[in-house]
Amino acid sequence: MQSNRVVEILVGAFVAAGLVALFFLSMQVSNLATSAGGEGYEVEARFDNIGSLKVRSPVTMAGVRIGRVSAIGFDTSTYEAVVTLRIESRYDTIPDDTFAKIFTAGLLGEQYVGLDPGGSDTYLKPGDRISLTQSALVLEEIIGQFLFSKAEEGVKGD
Repeated sequence: MQSNRVVEILVGAFVAAGLVALFFLSMQVSNLATSAGGEGYEVEARFDNIGSLKVRSPVTMAGVRIGRVSAIGFDTSTYEAVVTLRIESRYDTIPDDTFAKIFTAGLLGEQYVGLDPGGSDTYLKPGDRISLTQSALVLEEIIGQFLFSKAEEGVKGD
């Protein structure tokens, strides 16, 4: 009788540890483990199309996460998406002619902002704008362009 109680307690502890591990894993996958706020400085980038980019998406340079997307808005006068990037304060030597691109990571299609450094001797400061940007590639648009070009070839071939 006593050994059954010990086994039940151990199984309960194992299940509880599994649930805690599952919770931390889900927090890491959903990017909620680290907040978008905190130390750092914000810069702005404007894109024609951000795809499915979300707040708290990573901002990377050379494959290293250097910040997160802190806000996404829409400019009604230019019809562009305005993305605010919070860069960690230790990365304060990013050239002001840096190129920002939206990439897709992995099979699930999570999107993130990748920065390619420029060659300028002046650096981004809080409130600056990254003017060189490349929008997200939207699969539906690429397929549509491919089909349209194939249809054009068929019309010309007749």
